[in-house]
Amino acid sequence: MKKNQSILVLVATTLLIGLLAFTTIVGFGPTGTGAARNIKTGLELSGGVSITYQAKEENPGSEEMQDTISKMQKRVENYSEEAQVYQEGSNRINIEIPGVNDANAILEELGKPGSLYFISEKDSQGNLNYSWNGSNYILQKDISEIVADGSVVLEGSDVKTAEGGGQKDPNTNSTEYVVMLELNDSGKEKFAEATGKAVQSGESIGIYYDGEIISAPNVESKIENGSAVINGMESVEEAQNLASTIRIGSLKLELEEIRSNVVGAQLGEEAIKTSLIAGGIGLAIVILFMIWAYRVPGIVAGISLVIYTGLELVLLNAFDLTLTLPGIAGIILSIGMAVDANVIIYARIKEEIAAGRSVRQAIKSGFQKALSAILDGNITTLIAAAVLGMMGTGSVKGFAMTLALGIVLSMFTALVVSRLIINALFTIGVRDEKWYGRQKTRKTIDFLGKRKICFIISLILVLLAPVGMGIFAAKDGKALNYSLEFSGGTSTNVTFNEELSLSDIDNKVKPVVQSVTGDANIQVQKVVNSNAAIIKTRELDREEREALNQALVENFQVDDSLISAESISSTVSSEMRRDAFIAVVVATICMLIYIWFRFKDIRFASSAVLALVHDVLVVLAFYALFRVSVGNAFIACMLTIVGYSINATIVIFDRIRENMQGVSKKKLDLKEVVNLSITQTLTRSIYTSLTTFIMIAVLYVIGVAAIREFALPIMVGIVCGAYSSVCITGALWYVLKSRAMKKENVKKK
Repeated sequence: MKKNQSILVLVATTLLIGLLAFTTIVGFGPTGTGAARNIKTGLELSGGVSITYQAKEENPGSEEMQDTISKMQKRVENYSEEAQVYQEGSNRINIEIPGVNDANAILEELGKPGSLYFISEKDSQGNLNYSWNGSNYILQKDISEIVADGSVVLEGSDVKTAEGGGQKDPNTNSTEYVVMLELNDSGKEKFAEATGKAVQSGESIGIYYDGEIISAPNVESKIENGSAVINGMESVEEAQNLASTIRIGSLKLELEEIRSNVVGAQLGEEAIKTSLIAGGIGLAIVILFMIWAYRVPGIVAGISLVIYTGLELVLLNAFDLTLTLPGIAGIILSIGMAVDANVIIYARIKEEIAAGRSVRQAIKSGFQKALSAILDGNITTLIAAAVLGMMGTGSVKGFAMTLALGIVLSMFTALVVSRLIINALFTIGVRDEKWYGRQKTRKTIDFLGKRKICFIISLILVLLAPVGMGIFAAKDGKALNYSLEFSGGTSTNVTFNEELSLSDIDNKVKPVVQSVTGDANIQVQKVVNSNAAIIKTRELDREEREALNQALVENFQVDDSLISAESISSTVSSEMRRDAFIAVVVATICMLIYIWFRFKDIRFASSAVLALVHDVLVVLAFYALFRVSVGNAFIACMLTIVGYSINATIVIFDRIRENMQGVSKKKLDLKEVVNLSITQTLTRSIYTSLTTFIMIAVLYVIGVAAIREFALPIMVGIVCGAYSSVCITGALWYVLKSRAMKKENVKKK
């Protein structure tokens, strides 16, 4: 790089930082486009619209309610992935959507059951009603025309039940996934006639719901008994979803709006403010630490982190992503990975200088040798984020999207921005070795010699999870301290005599509620521009509800008639939990395959996954024993641990792989290679864990109660991840590798 080019790089860097600062603080235009204040935030951070619908039917069945909730959940995700749908009482459905304030527009889309029709492939004139375009079925005419010309062979009201599942194919003995339909008396006759015609003409019958053809099964025989099977499903989930859609379309469950409110943030007005302050302080401490540890490269790392943070905020705006607590977790994890990438590079530079290379050579070699570890660690985590984004829902998807964005940015700033800046500084004259540092020679630590002790400690920590959960399950029937999102509870609507601020609600109302319920797991939302508030607690019995009402009357002189309470279901449905679990399992398998492919050794992949499971179980034990609330933040925490754990492990494995290439030349045995590799990467392991821990710790110290409850388990996970990567993963690989080598030697003999 020439001197004039270096000056240009430094000037461009300064201008970029200035532009990012202006954009995030002020923004462009009258609305401040690009400003951080315009980033969409979830219900817990900024509030949104809350709408309550009531079924016109007096006593709707539980299956009808659950099907309707399930379908509405999918619909409201068009507005936000973070929207919540849950049951209130026996016949009400409550919907909360962040960043939306037009209840009427939503009512138009959500308050009506979708129309379900079974339609013939062709009309009486032989014209197509629908066709296949290569990716999906499309209508050839308006649905009103299809209804008018008599092509509808069945309506939703003709369907009695629909169940999705698997059955054995009598010919192949394999499992096929199907939807089993049972029709009522009127539907039997219609369907017998329609299927008879379809068989003769070789046509299909399309299933139309909510504006689209969702399936078009072929008819193999005339169906006269009122029972039909739709096959061709690829999974039991697909079959169950189609069955649920058919059931919803067959319901006469009409909904009417009984109330709609714009509600404030669940975490209170201080949550965002304190989180921003904590983030700023944490970032400043990390930058100062990097400067202390790496001198000029540390300054470069600080500049890169500032650019990374600015780009992250701008792109959150640009991609219209909703920022929630899980999203904050994703950002924190990606900041940790951005620091990690810089630490790996600059530690390598110091090693190269210590090996006798010039500063110029050290910089070039440091980036080259760090590349594989950075790419493998980030790509592994990116694979997990991609799987979680595609398969997850709600908070899981939000976490995945912010994490994926952060990973891409962290690699860009570390491998491109940092490289340009440090080479520019060198070119303009910052060349003295003392400004870059020299890695001190560290005596190789015998980590493997202590592996039995570490394995015993880990085994005890892991067993604490099932033991603790078993004890509390036997004691109070709750293995974990499930929050409102997982277990449901009671929603109390109260109208105060005056409009209280969110701060007043946090400081005055919550303590009163906690004194009655004995539980700190409380969510209070202020109804905007009114004196009303919504208080969500654990499930309260009749006596506790009366006690809460009395406490509100005594402490705030509330009119008792202006207090009402209803039981509410969990906001995290069983489907969402299942999807999250499946997504994590698939992500883990994909990471295992990638590590196996990159390291050409299944033992590397197995050891990494075992360490990952170890970290998750230890954090789970912390949740169980210390009764930390298990809600949406729990999912985010576990996903953060998965991403963090795998990245730390990859760095050590990359160094083992590198050192294994020179085993014969250096005359090192396997044990020496592993100990040397862990020792060489120890500084990186400590520094990365420490900087990420600092970010979370500041958030814990400054943040509101809900933020602290979210931050504490992540801090435990970071410490555990550092321990497992240093003390467990290398030892596991060594044990597996040693056994394999012994077997090979026995075979040779």
